[in-house]
Amino acid sequence: MPAPLEISFSKSASLSGGTAVLLSLFGSAAPSGAAIADPGQALTRAIEISEFKGKALSALELLAPNGSPADRLLVVGLGKPEDLTAQDWLKAGGVIASKLGKKGKATVFLDLDGLAVTGQQAADLALGMLLRNYTFDRYKTKKSSSDDVEEADAKSDKPIKVTIVTAAASDAKKAFADAEAVAGGVILARNLVNEPPNVLGPVEFAARAEELSKLGVEVEILGQEEMSKLGMGALLGVAQGSARPPRLVILKWNGGKTGDKPVAFIGKGVVFDTGGISIKPASGMEDMKGDMGGAAAVTGLMHALAARKAKVNAIGILGLVENMPDGNAQRPGDIVTSMSGQTIEIINTDAEGRLVLADALWYCQDRFKPQAMIDLATLTGAIMVALGTDHAGLFSNDDALAASLTAAGLETQEKLWRMPLGKAYDKMIDSRFADMKNTGGRFGGACTAAQFLQRFVNGTPWAHLDVAGTAMDSPKTEISQSWASGFGVRLLDRYVRDTFEG
Repeated sequence: MPAPLEISFSKSASLSGGTAVLLSLFGSAAPSGAAIADPGQALTRAIEISEFKGKALSALELLAPNGSPADRLLVVGLGKPEDLTAQDWLKAGGVIASKLGKKGKATVFLDLDGLAVTGQQAADLALGMLLRNYTFDRYKTKKSSSDDVEEADAKSDKPIKVTIVTAAASDAKKAFADAEAVAGGVILARNLVNEPPNVLGPVEFAARAEELSKLGVEVEILGQEEMSKLGMGALLGVAQGSARPPRLVILKWNGGKTGDKPVAFIGKGVVFDTGGISIKPASGMEDMKGDMGGAAAVTGLMHALAARKAKVNAIGILGLVENMPDGNAQRPGDIVTSMSGQTIEIINTDAEGRLVLADALWYCQDRFKPQAMIDLATLTGAIMVALGTDHAGLFSNDDALAASLTAAGLETQEKLWRMPLGKAYDKMIDSRFADMKNTGGRFGGACTAAQFLQRFVNGTPWAHLDVAGTAMDSPKTEISQSWASGFGVRLLDRYVRDTFEG
């Protein structure tokens, strides 16, 4: 278990033990801070012998270096200075965090000859450290055979004090305040997705979201009775097979100008998905605790916006249900009436997320009249067949909105790939018995699911992000070793910054 990090910034620092972290540009002979950390030139010799070149994300470690006031020297390569992006600083921070272990303190020297490091770059590096340092082990018990081991475990819980030394320390502190808010949102989203389903049901999820009120978010929670009065037959149809009651959570952040229309984010929150009567295979079903990854991302985003006092009016909507095969569960062949008044024939009860979103989207556009709606959902396995786990699927009825989201995805490397909508897909979900059916069959499954959702946005500029391959069990990266990635929080925070905050 990594120790928590306490990060600060300073224009100078004196070394006395701990880890000294130096950065190196590709081909550079002198890492940052070498004169302070390596007065005996032990590291310089080690670099020569090992032929360390400063290649991006490479690392060289030297223990108890002769003549150095540090206990350990760690050099991390940045690569070529002309190629450096914000993501490279983020990843470098991740590499540093992965090497710190349980040491009590670390000093990171940023300033390099030939490279003027900005405060934002320093903050990006610190953000990468926070994200990589995350772990979810609250349900692991610590077993030890001796008091010495117990004492070691207790010490490991003490934070590592990280001092980042840079001439841009003042700017870095300001930039890091925002970065730390975003990190908090990502970590919140990861925690929610990682929680076991017996701990996190719809009611418990709603309670976690309600804690955002401490940051100034207005929170409203609708129960089954309120949703029934609103006519949310699609969402309630999914929930009726579970003993755990559904919830609809409304999160409001009013950071923009009074009277400005909000931007809205809607999350699918199926806290566990058995598939219902159309039950899933047993193998891998435990992963369906993550079927609320969209709602988790929206919750994390609202945390980030509120914690950094974003200058935007934003709405978050969480549709929280559990999909179970109870005797009261909806059946294939049932017809439900959505809040919009449109009727839906249930073909497959495992196509449940779109039913939850149908009522949540309609409620959102009907009540709040947002200038744009963006939903996130671990909606289809089909999107993983199409895109794998490197991109989330993007569907939209608005080219400008799609372009803005795509750009934000490239900036944050939470990448999106736009997928098609059209009349051909719309025709595939027409029903003989109702206005539509909830699945169009095997082919084009991600597209027909998005086409289904479009019937409930009523002309509002809208985008649907299918994050089935990116929100959970996604590839490990320099900034995430977690089963839950928190995908979507940084992406949408960037979108808000670029689109609404200039």
